[in-house]
Amino acid sequence: MDAYISRSRHENSVKPVKQMNIASTLLNAENETRPDIIISGQDVVLDILANHLPEYGFSAGRSYLSSFEGLLALYEGKVDAASCHLFSADYGQFNTPFVRTLLPGVPTVLINISYRRQGFYVRKGNPKKIRDWNDLKRADITILNRRLGSSSRILLDGMLKKMNVSAENIKGYDNIMRSHLTMAAAIAEGEADLGLGTERVSRQLEGIEFVPLIEERYDLVVKSSFLKEPVMRALPELFRSPSFRKEISCFSGNNYRDMGRIITED
Repeated sequence: MDAYISRSRHENSVKPVKQMNIASTLLNAENETRPDIIISGQDVVLDILANHLPEYGFSAGRSYLSSFEGLLALYEGKVDAASCHLFSADYGQFNTPFVRTLLPGVPTVLINISYRRQGFYVRKGNPKKIRDWNDLKRADITILNRRLGSSSRILLDGMLKKMNVSAENIKGYDNIMRSHLTMAAAIAEGEADLGLGTERVSRQLEGIEFVPLIEERYDLVVKSSFLKEPVMRALPELFRSPSFRKEISCFSGNNYRDMGRIITED
């Protein structure tokens, strides 16, 4: 069901890929033939990537963990690559601070996939005239939130801390939604004034507008030792493939200007 929800949140669908049986950060690999690479993350681009790998002679498995859970699974060796789009308000940057914290002492490489915009979902017409983070301080604003460990929740909590705003003073902070899609739909129905999520989902629903706040960097994190695997040597060619590029271009809201570029090595 989680995999279905993840795929259905996008304006197009892709062929189903082999989903690995991962609960939280634990991979139950009994009676499973382990593929050449297990990729964790919830963006549809990762499904497309996994679908194209057999063309290069490699098998791929998918898990649909959040960024936070995916990094923990990578640390435990349950997945081989974990997508990440986590913002550290303390450091003012994406991903690297969390990789260093959640994979202590493990040399890693961050490979860029895309850039995406995060912002507020508001009702069409923006009746409350919501513009930026400071609107969270308003007494007349009610929000919807995501679960602990989700990238949007981490971004929201980080910005509240930066603004010295207590979560207890935010109406609706404890109203947790399962996905960006359900959050946006609830806001369109008037259940709250705003929710934080990605731009792409806002384009799927009537009755929703998007207030952009920040461009997030979406990276694929792998252990440096895994770069020696043959499947990793195939990725640069795959990223440049016209058929792959054409397919990912069908999904709005992502900017692929640095796809395949190594952002940092730790």
